[in-house]
Amino acid sequence: MLKNRNLTWLLMVLCLGIFASGCGDKTEAESALYQCPMKCKGEKTYDVPGSCPVCKMDLEKLSSEDAGPVLADGEVSDESIFHLTSQWHTQNNEVITLKELQGEVLVVVMIYTSCQAACPRLVADMRNIHAAVQDESVRYIMVSIDPETDTPERLKEFAIANEMDNPQWTFLQGSVDDVREFSNVLAVKYRKITPLDFSHSNIISVFDQKGVLQFQQEGLGVDNKQIVAKVKELIS
Repeated sequence: MLKNRNLTWLLMVLCLGIFASGCGDKTEAESALYQCPMKCKGEKTYDVPGSCPVCKMDLEKLSSEDAGPVLADGEVSDESIFHLTSQWHTQNNEVITLKELQGEVLVVVMIYTSCQAACPRLVADMRNIHAAVQDESVRYIMVSIDPETDTPERLKEFAIANEMDNPQWTFLQGSVDDVREFSNVLAVKYRKITPLDFSHSNIISVFDQKGVLQFQQEGLGVDNKQIVAKVKELIS
């Protein structure tokens, strides 16, 4: 009788050990992260294995080093422009910080309103992107590289003249130092070549809802399909 009890107790201990081991494996599997090898959706990760919804390739399991820190809702990464503390005046003379744009996909370009060469083409490119995306959750940001001339009043006139006077379009005037800081983040180079004119890079940038740069394209009048595709991917 005692032997039977001992045997029963031993079997119970073995079962508990197997169960605990199984639970440990499950926890490890649940904590794994997977990512598309082509990064079709940028740094987006998935909790379960499978295939990328864009390119259909098998997702790759990330090591703990690759996965990086898990961000809580509302938290932004170290690469986010929302860490910049600069203050800006909009075309409506409102004072905002970049962090107030959190939660929206941002399409950003740097221009100046008196430009007669490259900027009109950049403005046209932005309008074409807006027309192709057709989603009100996207914000189009026009940052002036000539803050001394481009006052909020002048930016307002420019917005109206170019049919960009609605909530999706935001024109920003900052201090000379803040504009220079932001241009460095975007890798946009500019310099004053005459009292009225600037030489500058022609770059359109796309940021995700947490302010992380996801795509850039340089050039004037180029095919904007890649920008449009990236914006639509981010809002999907």
